[in-house]
Amino acid sequence: MITIWHNPRCSKSRQALALLEEAGVDFTTRRYLDEPPSEAELRALQSQLGLPAIEMMRTKEALFKELGLTRETPEDQLIAAMAAHPKLIERPVVITADRAIIARPPEKAQDLL
Repeated sequence: MITIWHNPRCSKSRQALALLEEAGVDFTTRRYLDEPPSEAELRALQSQLGLPAIEMMRTKEALFKELGLTRETPEDQLIAAMAAHPKLIERPVVITADRAIIARPPEKAQDLL
């Protein structure tokens, strides 16, 4: 099963969702701003992505700077910040049972199909 962490206000997220729909695959949509992931979920996602936490984040988001976060901030603090402020999570995220990708550009979602 495929899950997409989706923000309907984001054009890239809408494009990735449309690609999944066009492919005709079964998937679920999680509006992660309404249903924020826990720190444990973010750590599991990080493991599937194979990325440092900073690469899972929207570092240009004003909130990133407001919270005093930097590229040198420890991983645990970055994960905690994303759990507390899901707006910081880069989107969209497409997840399968054993892999995940940040679908930027949205066409990357096709890599999991």
